[in-house]
Amino acid sequence: MNPRLISLITVLPLLLPVITVQADEADVNEELRVLIKQAVESSDSFTDRFEAEVWLVDMSSRLADKIPEPDKRLRLLKQIHYEASRADLYPELVLAVIDVESNFNQFAISRAGAMGLMQVMPFWLNEIAHPQDNLFDTRTNLRMGCTILRYYLDMEHGDLTQALARYNGSKGSYRYTNKIFSVLNRRWRKY
Repeated sequence: MNPRLISLITVLPLLLPVITVQADEADVNEELRVLIKQAVESSDSFTDRFEAEVWLVDMSSRLADKIPEPDKRLRLLKQIHYEASRADLYPELVLAVIDVESNFNQFAISRAGAMGLMQVMPFWLNEIAHPQDNLFDTRTNLRMGCTILRYYLDMEHGDLTQALARYNGSKGSYRYTNKIFSVLNRRWRKY
């Protein structure tokens, strides 16, 4: 095989996220911009105490290897549950997205520049006129990430595979969505 072709095949996967990010920035949907802005500007997700305790104990034990401090783990789980419920998403799905995107590293930065737990692109802060916000802030990151994922799920008429691909900027590929579903089924599904 031609050495130049081998080099191109090797480098192309590294460039695709950058190309996708640039295309996404130029093609920001006005409706999504408004939804994220409303979500960031709006100020308890469990319907009863027993449900809260069961869910928090169950998910806390699953998250213990990634976040060893119990108080930090419970605070994060409450925030994830709240923001996922607010966006009408299953909290377990959001846990799987965070697991794959950042491995629960609040300060993660991707090669493409996405930041925080849910790997939100920084250009969104300017798009919604909140350049002072911090994507490493858990609440901000979860609120924006869940809002974006909900928007893509609505855009794809409930097709989670397509919505996740849009979220990741990998529409047309199933590698990312398969990874999410695998982690969801293996680690985060309640039953």
